[in-house]
Amino acid sequence: MKTRRHFLKCLSFIPLAASGCAIWAKETSIRWVNDIHSKLNRTRVDKIHQPQSLYELRGIVQQAATKGQEISICGGRHAMGGQQFGTGTQLIDVNALNRIRMFNRTKGILEVEAGIQWPELIEQLLRLQKDEPAPWTIAQKQTGADRLTVGGALAANIHSRGLTMQPIISNVDSFEILLASGAVKRCSRQENAELFKLAIGGYGLFGIITTVRLQLVRRKKLQRRVELSSIDTLIESFDTAIAKSALYGDFQFSIDPANDDFLQKGVLSIYYPVGFDTAMETTRQQLDADTWNQLLLLAHTDKSKAFQLYSDFYRQTDGQLYWSDEHQMNSYSDDYHLHIDEQMGGKHPGSEMITEIYVPRSRLAEFMAKAATDFRTHKVDVIYGTIRLIERDDESYLTWAKQDYACIILNLHINHTKPDIARAAEAFRRLIDIAISLGGSYYLTYHRWATKAQLLQCYPKFPEFLQKKIAYDPNERFQSDWYRHNKQLILS
Repeated sequence: MKTRRHFLKCLSFIPLAASGCAIWAKETSIRWVNDIHSKLNRTRVDKIHQPQSLYELRGIVQQAATKGQEISICGGRHAMGGQQFGTGTQLIDVNALNRIRMFNRTKGILEVEAGIQWPELIEQLLRLQKDEPAPWTIAQKQTGADRLTVGGALAANIHSRGLTMQPIISNVDSFEILLASGAVKRCSRQENAELFKLAIGGYGLFGIITTVRLQLVRRKKLQRRVELSSIDTLIESFDTAIAKSALYGDFQFSIDPANDDFLQKGVLSIYYPVGFDTAMETTRQQLDADTWNQLLLLAHTDKSKAFQLYSDFYRQTDGQLYWSDEHQMNSYSDDYHLHIDEQMGGKHPGSEMITEIYVPRSRLAEFMAKAATDFRTHKVDVIYGTIRLIERDDESYLTWAKQDYACIILNLHINHTKPDIARAAEAFRRLIDIAISLGGSYYLTYHRWATKAQLLQCYPKFPEFLQKKIAYDPNERFQSDWYRHNKQLILS
């Protein structure tokens, strides 16, 4: 008889939470929901369902179909564009669907339920391989936060700070999706290939991704090298690092518009692989939660000091060693802005709103110069930002990485008043216009403030995407406020 140890070594079905074994789905009477980061998407849903098994999930979808109800889907609740909530919908919270279903140690294929979040995925995966000298791990995840689901990562086709990586679709072997009809289909590059391309980057509109098979990579030890750099030489620095086998990297830029180096100078961090037998440090410099919150407060009140402290800290970490999965982790307090609001004594609550802009790498310096001029002119409040690279995605239907881009991520402060929100929307639209003028684009995930002309310029296949949505979901069972907005925008 095979031992449990041997069974886990081959293929595993590992429950990660006792609640996952419950028979009946949980419901809650709290119907107001919001996103965690910007807190600008307060939405009243009809009911919140928290299925504890895939069987329950299917029953909820079938019941909604019988009653003619619409469904929205949420996980970590970090997305800011309204794609995870729908006014009046049956909201399905997938976080309890968090088990590891299968692990093929030979091929490095991991199947997980789509509600699993990155920290528990990595923790459980490494636990299964505690005696493995060269364990498997993930290639990439979002690096700004950790408590995000794998299903959400596919829905937005996310990317990391990988220097030569395509979006996460490149790491997906296959997935299963629950359709509005109640049918479950496995999708891969060979099986239901069109649905594979539509659902990854499909924002939950084609069904509920229930399980995902990820292609893993071998875990590596990385050495971080840090230096001060500038926009003018950044792409050359990235290219040099890639030629020397660097795997990850990013650039955090200065944020004080009163300084000449605004959006120009920054901290360049590059991660190079080192030998697996290299000894890891027993202690190292790292930003704790209190220091991170202090930096965020300074980014609102003394931007030059915030950047100086940040760059001083990062330069102290030059040469430190990290695991290739560990260095991608970066948690933050969900309600950090409550402390900032209190310290600043503002009349209205505030938060940061993210936008992500893409430009051809040869036009990066030009974009940053134009953005700096715009921000100074319109007094746009930049809190922090980073620049990464992305390689062209030639697989997803609604692709955002249409070429090898430089990715500019900007967090802008917004006071929660109608005039300030309107000014932020205008700032985001101006950034999109600058990007378009340079042959670039923007990410659909973070807001729905683009104009119809901007949406069609950057995503010319969007009308066909909506037609595909209707073909796979003719009753429009899966909806969100993001979908309703963009559909109306296109049809107007």
